[in-house]
Amino acid sequence: MELAIQAGIFFVAIAALLWSSDRFVESAERIGLSLGISPFIIGVTIVAFGTSLPELATSIVSVMEGASQIVVGNVVGSNITNIALVLGLTAVVVKNIDLEYNLWHIDIPFLWGSAFLLYFSVMDGDLSLFESALFMGGIVIFLAYSLKDQEKPDKEDRPHAGTKDYLLLLLGGAVVSISATYVIDAITNISLLLNIAPSVIALSAVAVGTSLPEVAVSLAAARKGKASIAVGNALGSNIFNTFIVMAIPRLIGPLTIPQSIIDVYLPLMIVMTVLLGVMSNNRKITRWEGYVLLLFYAWYFSAIIQEAG
Repeated sequence: MELAIQAGIFFVAIAALLWSSDRFVESAERIGLSLGISPFIIGVTIVAFGTSLPELATSIVSVMEGASQIVVGNVVGSNITNIALVLGLTAVVVKNIDLEYNLWHIDIPFLWGSAFLLYFSVMDGDLSLFESALFMGGIVIFLAYSLKDQEKPDKEDRPHAGTKDYLLLLLGGAVVSISATYVIDAITNISLLLNIAPSVIALSAVAVGTSLPEVAVSLAAARKGKASIAVGNALGSNIFNTFIVMAIPRLIGPLTIPQSIIDVYLPLMIVMTVLLGVMSNNRKITRWEGYVLLLFYAWYFSAIIQEAG
């Protein structure tokens, strides 16, 4: 009975976390546009950050509550899920993802760089404050390059942000914080009841739950004939996850890096990252390549189940 209650709390808290993240992003986007910030800048900052907000919130709370091993599991699990599950499903649904731009100009190099930097930073079982500062520097460089030479929209094109938008921004931020706390509490209790490491739950349930915004955005974009948006969304989210979701919690306290993640799941994340770069080299991801990505995700999930057992 206790397990059912904790599972119920977990799913309700995840739902509240996703809802509040959406409200936060929507209101922040409208406020930003009303202040004259260009849609592109909004996209690569507020929206990209917003899709990583659930991972960031749960990671910060996990460090504050002494369950810091959840952080790296959350990041690695979400990054694998974004590539293998989100892009795999999208490619299968739309048959072929035709990329409108060359990912090798900036996105893939930064994605590879963030993945390899994460691996070499935590392979000793620790993430130092200096390495955390490097991660923060990485996201600054990525944003600076992405935002270069962007023009502000004309005043007549700006939406009006009212009191409701500011209230939703505050409400969304508050609910994100509260729901993240309940997510981590439920994970801790479930792991104790089932005698499963919290990092395993982070790699599976939390990774899938916090990646739901990416799944929703990607499939919606695919149905509208804009499947390339799904790729940009997944890449941007993974870069933010690695640089921001690892760095900010480390500033709050030390992170525990489980050995199983260093030995198995982090190398898998590297493989998926490299594979995505290879697949996108011809500016197309085919349905068959999507099936390959889903095969990797099936193996990943089976490995988690074996570890839990």
